[in-house]
Amino acid sequence: MPTPNPAPQAEAQQHSETGIVFMVIAMLMLPGIDAIAKTLSSNLPSGQIAWSRFFFQSLLLLPLVLRQSGGLHMRRPWLHVARGTLIAAATLFFFSALKYLPLADTISIFFVEPLILTLLSVLFLKEKIGWRRVLAVLVGFIGALIVIRPGYTVFGAVALLPLCAALSFAFYIIFTRQLAQLQGAVTMQFYAGIFGAATMSVALGVGAGLGFEVLNPIWPTPREWLLMVALGAIATSGHIFVVQALRYAPANVLAPFQYLEIISATVLGLIFFGDFPDPITWLGVAIIIGSGVFVFYRERQSARSRPA
Repeated sequence: MPTPNPAPQAEAQQHSETGIVFMVIAMLMLPGIDAIAKTLSSNLPSGQIAWSRFFFQSLLLLPLVLRQSGGLHMRRPWLHVARGTLIAAATLFFFSALKYLPLADTISIFFVEPLILTLLSVLFLKEKIGWRRVLAVLVGFIGALIVIRPGYTVFGAVALLPLCAALSFAFYIIFTRQLAQLQGAVTMQFYAGIFGAATMSVALGVGAGLGFEVLNPIWPTPREWLLMVALGAIATSGHIFVVQALRYAPANVLAPFQYLEIISATVLGLIFFGDFPDPITWLGVAIIIGSGVFVFYRERQSARSRPA
């Protein structure tokens, strides 16, 4: 009887672990976007902040794309358009919510997104998911709620804004997973910036004509310009890591690790605002980390048990 070749199991395990590492890096970086957006929203409309995020992303990535052989070539253009439009919508919904809701409440509603993503990965990507992985997502969500402890404002009509952001971002991740197998990360994010900026430009033009406050741009100060460039740089780097993560690991494997954004946001609050976490917050952080470690462990076990 032939001896099973362990190479496929080892390769599958390595791919999942690599994807998880990329996702962890991305989730620890991306809350910087929210902190900058929250600062800018005191003076600039949400639509303009979202536009700057995509405009500077495209500008920063253009030299890298031009240096690549065939870097401007789009595979499945409709997926690029869909990704750009969806991430623009998600960004606008989330930044608008930040203007009206406390950051903790906004994030608490948005974090139904890993649950939505887990369901969509089964429906659209035909990924298989067991009850343990579903449980890990739910436990991570409970940990996030313990950290942020949302108030009664989450039940208002404005709560639809982060919910719409969550739905848009979940579909963005689904399309990213599909395209990541065909296109390079830099090219993907360049076109996400191009189509995201185009979507927001149209929205700003219509909004300015109709007098919508969130879509009526004003001229930023030099400090605000710098913050918008920084926002674009963080978004560019973070989402390149997301694309790389989805290239190596299934979407439902990576979903629980999105809760790590809560930890990064807590650290930013400590560094910039002096908000030292209380014991309940540390409990929630421990639960979030525990759910991620469990998924990481289960992926190792699954890779070892797969047939060669």
